[in-house]
Amino acid sequence: MRHAFKPFARAVLALSLLGGASAALADSYPDRPVKWIVPFPPGGAMDSIARTLGESMGKQLNTSFIVENRAGAGGNIGAASVARSKPDGYTILIVANGMAVNPALYTDLNYDPIKDFAPISLLAVVPNVLVTNPARTGATSVQDVITKAKAQPNHYTYASAGVGTSIHLAGELFVSMTGVEMLHVPYKGSGPAVADLLGGQVDYMFDSITSAKPHIAAGKLRALAVTTAKRSAALPDVPTLQEAGVPGYELMPWFAAFAPAGTPPEVVAKLNDAMRNALAEPKVKATLDSIGAESIGSSPDALRDHLAKETAQWKTLVKERNIKIN
Repeated sequence: MRHAFKPFARAVLALSLLGGASAALADSYPDRPVKWIVPFPPGGAMDSIARTLGESMGKQLNTSFIVENRAGAGGNIGAASVARSKPDGYTILIVANGMAVNPALYTDLNYDPIKDFAPISLLAVVPNVLVTNPARTGATSVQDVITKAKAQPNHYTYASAGVGTSIHLAGELFVSMTGVEMLHVPYKGSGPAVADLLGGQVDYMFDSITSAKPHIAAGKLRALAVTTAKRSAALPDVPTLQEAGVPGYELMPWFAAFAPAGTPPEVVAKLNDAMRNALAEPKVKATLDSIGAESIGSSPDALRDHLAKETAQWKTLVKERNIKIN
């Protein structure tokens, strides 16, 4: 009996030591700068959110949050690097809803979005908005878009920032739910897509409010509807697609933060508290408002559930619409 008990006792001792080490790490965390990986180029909404929150979090935790842009492969290069990082809270990742889409798009994904990461918090939502060139006649509402597209299948085009982006998926969801046939024109980024929309080379785009709002304000683009279930505070007079006649339509382009799987829960909790405190600060909210982002914040468990739900949803749409990375 004594011999049988020894392995059990050793296991209990090991677990208690591990728990003690984890608690000790949490007590001293952070004692050096935290690296925040942004898996896309500088200048976009994701980069702005990370830098804005990082500044506030650094003050709260008495350290620096150093933003490092590791762009490429739809965000996969940066995500994979964080998945392989030491799970000590000194390397974290900001992602968009591509985190939920990429498993369905990439057959050779070298990380598991659910198993390889510890959720920290949902951060913000930046709605997409259906826009067109105001010089285009007879396209002043969502119903105009649907009527014209049904009358001339595959005649009208919608631009995107690339296959699998939220801008592309918003269009695919619209086509799926309305039964229209439109041609998708992918670009390498939102900038060139908007340029051709302004020039009349493409008909429509479900652009991010961040890049579309200045053109809407200048009268160079006409906003028809936003993709979220609620109206955007950045464009309060623009209806949602549900209000505009597409019942059940919702695409919420979200941003969230993750750490490598195995990061001590106490460390995750410290990061979560700092992020949610930052999101509540008036200065941070004002900065996010300026780019059309609406702060949300969440518990780690809520983010885990949200990611699982979104992963299943986009897997269905990708399969239905036969969306492929060329």
